[in-house]
Amino acid sequence: MKILIAGGSGFLGRALVHACRADGHEVQVLTRHPRDAGDVGWSAEANGAWVTALERSDAVVNLAGEGIADQRWTTRRKAAILDSRVTSTRALVDAIRACTDPPRILISGSAIGFYGVGAETPCTEESGAGSDFLAKVCQSWEQTANAAAGVARVVLLRTGVVLARDGGALPRMALPFRFFAGGRLGSGRQYVSWIHLDDWVEMVRWALGNGEISGPINLTAPVPVTNAEFTRALAAALRRPALFPVPGLALRVVLGTEMADSLLLGGQRVLPARAQRQGFQFRFATIESALRRIFSD
Repeated sequence: MKILIAGGSGFLGRALVHACRADGHEVQVLTRHPRDAGDVGWSAEANGAWVTALERSDAVVNLAGEGIADQRWTTRRKAAILDSRVTSTRALVDAIRACTDPPRILISGSAIGFYGVGAETPCTEESGAGSDFLAKVCQSWEQTANAAAGVARVVLLRTGVVLARDGGALPRMALPFRFFAGGRLGSGRQYVSWIHLDDWVEMVRWALGNGEISGPINLTAPVPVTNAEFTRALAAALRRPALFPVPGLALRVVLGTEMADSLLLGGQRVLPARAQRQGFQFRFATIESALRRIFSD
């Protein structure tokens, strides 16, 4: 299979590129900053190189987008977060629809932010959308990707907190614990819907090869945990105490209320219902097993 991965130079993209190449697929990375031989330069404007690569591909995986936690959420930053997802996805969809021989599969990024924050009721793929900023971003992102549904099988990756030792959110989460200063965030009652990086990669590979999968799938482990439970498991994996809770007020002052509540204090309790119904097997179903594996290397 020939696979084009947009955003393939990022944290999730690099892991997926490595796995797909190990499977024997021909993979090209679509990126704004080509670095390796075979990378394809991309811009929102149609141009020969990336459109040609798309025409010759069997599947497209779209992971492009600005990091949501890289900077404080100013009005300009929020606009960049939305635009980086919708504009790139629209460009890909328009090109897919214009192809003479279009890719059969579009797997497009999304996030569990779709469901909004704060609810303790478990969310599945059948649950409704939230109304906060990230929920609206995810809705626009998914609607844009779904415009390819008449041409390609569209899968929407509603991704939770992806855990790995050297990328994503976990290194920043672990840093205070390494200095014996870690603890729960706010009340600790908010849910963390997480997934080990290896299981995230396996779910994307599974979606690529399973023609029965289309529409949204939740990429989360089957056992979400509260922040307090996550904190205890992280402290145990690092052999550190968890003695210093961080007040919610302090996080709101540093990050702003909207960003702090959306990313750290609100939480989502999300279940991978479709994957479980389809028989997907998780390697790391519990937070304890995932963190032990990550920090045992």
